[in-house]
This record gives sequence, C-alpha cells and structure tokens, in this order.
Amino acid sequence: MPNSKTIAVDINPATREVMTGTEIYAREVCSRLPSAGPEYRWRFLASRPRAGLGVDLTVLPMRRLWTQVRLPVALARRRPDLLFVPSHAIPFLWPGRALTVVHDLAFERHPGAYSPAERMYLRLTTRWAAMRCPRLIAVSESTKADLVELYGLKPERVRVVPLGVSAPQASAAPASRLAELGVDGNFVLQVGRVEARKNQVAALAAVERLDGVTLVVAGPERDAALASRLRDSQRCRVLGRVDAPTLELLYKKASAVIVPSLYEGFGLPVLEAMARGKVVVAAMASSLPEVGGEAALYFHESAGADQVAQVIDAAMRDQALRTKLARAARARAARFTWDRTAEGVVAVIRELL
Repeated sequence: MPNSKTIAVDINPATREVMTGTEIYAREVCSRLPSAGPEYRWRFLASRPRAGLGVDLTVLPMRRLWTQVRLPVALARRRPDLLFVPSHAIPFLWPGRALTVVHDLAFERHPGAYSPAERMYLRLTTRWAAMRCPRLIAVSESTKADLVELYGLKPERVRVVPLGVSAPQASAAPASRLAELGVDGNFVLQVGRVEARKNQVAALAAVERLDGVTLVVAGPERDAALASRLRDSQRCRVLGRVDAPTLELLYKKASAVIVPSLYEGFGLPVLEAMARGKVVVAAMASSLPEVGGEAALYFHESAGADQVAQVIDAAMRDQALRTKLARAARARAARFTWDRTAEGVVAVIRELL
C-alpha cells in the first residue's frame, strides 16, 4: 500500500498492568483497527512492551512525561497523517491532525471525587482535545450531551461510538471461594470502584430493608472512609479488587447485579452483567438506561431506600420477570461488540482523512 495514509496510535494505556475500563477499551479497540481499516498503515506506540496485544508495537521507553515529550518527538520523525488516542491525552506539542475518545466528564459532574490536581489535568487535556480535534468520539449519547452542554461543542462535531463487551476471560472459581470471602446466602453484586459516585451507600440502604440479602461490592477502594462505612454494616461485604475467576463466580452466584451509580460515561458494568445473563437493577442516571434499554430494571436516582428495595426484591423473586430479563439481557448485550466499536472508530478516521 505505497500510497496509503499512516495512522499513529497511542496504545500506551493498553500496556499497563492494572486494566480498568479505559485500558480495556484501548486494548480491545486497537487490536481490531488493522482489520477494520486495512487501507491504512497503522503504527502503534507505547512506553513499555506488552505481550498479547496482537499488533506490531513500537516501544519508546520513557518513565515520565511520555505523552507530552517522548510521543511528540517520535511523531515529528514519523509524520503520520493522523494521531489516534483511544483513552489518553492529546500531546500539546503535536501540531498534526488528531482524534481522541471522550469516555466521560465525571470530573465535571462530580468534581468532589477527584483531587484538585486530577481535576485540573483532566479539564486541561479535555478542553485541549475539544479545541484541537475537528471531530471527537464520545462513548455514549450521554457523554456527547455533556460535551455539548459543558464545553459548548456543536453536536455535529461529536460522533457516538458505543463500547463493546468482552467474553469472560476466565472460568469461575470453585464455589468454596464464597465461604473464604465471607459471602453466604442470597446476595446482590455491585462491581466497581468504591467511591461516592458509584453510590454504594444507596444500594446498601435498600438491601438492609430486605430479609436475608447481602450487598457484595467488588472493586478497588478509592474512598477508604466510604469502604469503612460499608464494612460497618453486617449486610455488606467489601472485597476490594478480585481476580477474574472470583469475579466470574460472583456473577454466577449473584441473585442480581446492581448499578446504582450517579454517573457513568457509558455504563460498562450494566453491559458486562447483561452479557452474562444477569438481572440488572440500575439507576436511571446518565448513560445507564441508554445501555440497559428494556433489558434492565431501573429506579430513579432520587428514589428512597424503600423504593429501591422494592425493585431489587422484584429482580430477585419474580421468576417470570427474571427469565424474561435474562433472555433480553443476553440479546441486548450481543449488539455491543468490540468489532463494531473498532469499525465505528475507523469510520470517523475515514471521515477526517
């Protein structure tokens, strides 16, 4: 392809040891870009090696300031036709065409969840991307609406490309693992960081109104005070980050999955639970109804604990409803694939080039 255009890709997040939503996005999308856009020359750049990405990776070692120093130097030498940044910041010193993905504006909607330094960096890099990129990719209509409302972008500059969902990466751990974790009887599962925005307190208040039900929280503890408050309840088990087999076991044994978040840029926890055929109870907030559609049960974000408890109780005990929702959940989740996400990204790249 002697006349094909070159796309440089900052795949650095996909090389990190700890994989959260944005790292998974970078890994899953970038590995599919060459197949989705075979007419382009793809150059994947990172600061460290990582096996299993499925792409030809160029490693440019540098421990600090890689994005703002090492990457733009490399780009100046290679002179790609476009820089694609799937889940990172656009370098300030890169003068060429660029495209990035905005995953959420949680730092604007819930600034208290971030340190002053984090908020400053996220605002600076997101506003820079809004200035520099002729098009932006948002992961949901909710995030697009945030960009229009909070940053004044014209709607026609933002393209919505939803996320996909990965098949389980591991088999479930033995059932005996639940006893080791102190999990016994019926439980409702919440997966995600322990922080105020994830609203575990509201979920626990509802669960405490249901006889014989426990709330199990699996995810890193960003807010230590909140984690301690949850642990003070006899009806809550805070497990911290768990390995993949344990997480699959929790999904398998949970009576329902609850996503009580006040804000999600896309609502990947809803999609991951639905892909496993779980009954999902979610807040009617931000992108969550957009992802769950008719395949989940909802409560209004301002609902009281008694109202939320009623929704959880129906999700756990109405067998006909559970069967209907499990079938609908799998069917809806099947529409969200990483192949479609990569194809959507390449469609925007074609538009720009």
